[in-house]
Amino acid sequence: MNYIEAIRNFEPINEQEENDKRLILNFIEKNADVLYRDNEYAHMTSSGLIFNNKLDKILMVHHNIYNTWSWTGGHADGESDLLKVAIKEAIEETGLEEIGVLEQDIIAIDILPVVPHIKKGKFVSGHLHFCISYALTADEDSHIEAKLDENSGVKWIKIDELEKYSNEPYLIGVYRKIHKRVLMNRENQ
Repeated sequence: MNYIEAIRNFEPINEQEENDKRLILNFIEKNADVLYRDNEYAHMTSSGLIFNNKLDKILMVHHNIYNTWSWTGGHADGESDLLKVAIKEAIEETGLEEIGVLEQDIIAIDILPVVPHIKKGKFVSGHLHFCISYALTADEDSHIEAKLDENSGVKWIKIDELEKYSNEPYLIGVYRKIHKRVLMNRENQ
């Protein structure tokens, strides 16, 4: 299934996801380059929220640009298999050798604003990330290691302690939304 079809098939759980899904699909229709960050207004990204087996912790990285603990993820950079992007980024950013997929389907859709910043010595203007998220899993006892050019730490954080580590209230809401959906999906299996 291609990424556009996967987005079309995604079932929103709230008004925010309904709006974001609609806006993303409209933008894709008008912008063939949405899979590339060359589109400086908005482009596709994919994130993985990595849960432990008990689903009470998530593996987070300390993001250098934003100076906060965050999930893993990155730009599509032309790759239309956004689950593949989420897994690749999770492995690169955490040093994990094995990552499982809790669900093959998209777990959340969010339009995330990116503030202007400097990356690799170059100014990057504010823009939007069309973030397609997946629920991933890993063994809490696995070896983890920071990717020092992007983050300065990797650790398991209890979901009920996110506010102690993240200074991004909006993203904490996204993490909790995904966690709630994962728990609901597990109950319905």
